[in-house]
Amino acid sequence: MHVLRPCWSCCCLLLFCSLGIQGTPKAPSAAPEQVHLSYLDEPGSMTVTWTTWVPTPSEVQFGLQPSGPLPLRAQGTFSPFVDGGILRRKLYIHRVTLRGLLPGVQYVYRCGSAQGWSRRFRFRALKNGPHWSPRLAVYGDLGADNPKALPRLRRDTQQGMYDAVLHVGDFAYNMDQDNARIGDRFMRLIEPVAASLPYMTCPGNHEERYNFSNYKARFNMPGDSEGLWYSWDLGPAHIISFSTEVYFFLHYGRHLVEKQFHWLESDLQKANQNRAARPWIITMGHRPMYCSNADLDDCTWHESKVRKGLRGRFYGLEDLFYKYGVDLQLWAHEHSYERLWPIYNYQVFNGSQEKPYTNPRGPVHIITGSAGCEERLTPFSLFPRPWSALRVKEYGYTRLHILNGTHIHLQQVSDDQDGKIVDDIWVVRPLLGRMMYL
Repeated sequence: MHVLRPCWSCCCLLLFCSLGIQGTPKAPSAAPEQVHLSYLDEPGSMTVTWTTWVPTPSEVQFGLQPSGPLPLRAQGTFSPFVDGGILRRKLYIHRVTLRGLLPGVQYVYRCGSAQGWSRRFRFRALKNGPHWSPRLAVYGDLGADNPKALPRLRRDTQQGMYDAVLHVGDFAYNMDQDNARIGDRFMRLIEPVAASLPYMTCPGNHEERYNFSNYKARFNMPGDSEGLWYSWDLGPAHIISFSTEVYFFLHYGRHLVEKQFHWLESDLQKANQNRAARPWIITMGHRPMYCSNADLDDCTWHESKVRKGLRGRFYGLEDLFYKYGVDLQLWAHEHSYERLWPIYNYQVFNGSQEKPYTNPRGPVHIITGSAGCEERLTPFSLFPRPWSALRVKEYGYTRLHILNGTHIHLQQVSDDQDGKIVDDIWVVRPLLGRMMYL
C-alpha cells in the first residue's frame, strides 16, 4: 500500500493563505470614533465626547473656518470603561469641554491626538439667555437595527433645523449586547447627528444592564448623578431629565427613588422661582404615566408606579409635577406616538373646548417612542381612552419649537409618510399668573 505523507510545504502554504484571508489581529485603534456633543448647562460651552481603544491624550482643535488650520485648542481627560460582559472589553472615553464660545456662532472641530484625529465636524454654539427660540428633535427607542427615523433626522440636522436633541431613553437595543459592540455600533450610527448637536439623554429600561454602566459611561450630562437625573436651561425653558427606571430596578438601590424625588422637588421649586425668566418647565422621562397601548406596560395600569409611586403611595410623580406646574411632559417607551389632552388624575383639564391647549389647567403629555428599533411598532388598544387626543402607529419623531415664553409648537413627523406632519399643535400660556396649578 502506498502511504501518503504530509507535504509540509503545502501545509505551510495553506496556513499562510489562511492567515492572509483572515488577517492578523488588528492593533487597537487610537483613532477617535463615536463622537458626540452635550451641553453641561454652562453658557458659552460645549462638551465633546468620543471613544478610542487605547489610552491617548484628549484634545479638541476648533475654529471658525471650514478649512485650513484650527487655531483654538482645548484639553480634557479620558477614563477607561470596562463593559460587564464576559470579554470585559475596555474602551477609553474622552471628554473635553470647550468654553468661551460665541453664542449662535458655527464652529468647526476635530478631536483626538497626534496618534489619530477624527474628521472635521460642525456645531453651532447655543445662544445665551431666555430670549431666543430653540428648536429640538425629540424621540426615544432608537435601535441599532431598524433605526427608521435616523436617515431623515440626519438630513434635518444637515439642514440646520435643530439646536439640540432630546433622546428620551432606550438606545441601541441594547448597548451592552455582544460585549458592548452593539453600543459601539449605535454610537457610530448616531454620530452624524450627535456630533453636530448637543445630544441630551435620559435612561430607559434597555440601559439597565450592569447598573446602567454603558449609559453612564458613554453619555456626559450636567450634574453629578451620571446622567440619571439633571436639569438645564434652554431659551425660555427649564428642561428636567429624570429616571423612571429607579422605580423598577430596585435592586440597584431603593434609596435612589427617594433621592431623585427630593432632587426633583428642589429643582422644581427653584424653577418656579425663576418663572419670570424661564416660563416653561419641561420634563423628560422614559416610561409614561398614561398610555393606551395594547400591552401590559406600567402606563396601562390605573395606578402606575411612575404616576403614583412605590406601592401606589410613595414618591409618585404626577402630584409633584402638577403641584409645581410642569407644562409639558415628554415620554417614550411605547413604540408609537400619542398625544394626551391636558390631564391630571385621569381628568381632562382642557383650556377650553375650542382651544384645549390654550391656557390648559393641567400638563400636556407627549409619548414619542417610534423612532425605530428591532421590536417594531406597538399596537394600540381597540378603543382610545377619553384622555387620549391622538394616536399614531407610524415610525417618526417629534419637533419641539419653544417659540417664546408663551408659545410652544409641537409637530409629529411621520417617516412612513415621507416626512409628512401628522400632528401639529400649539401650547399657549399667558405669562401673567402662571405659577403652579394648585
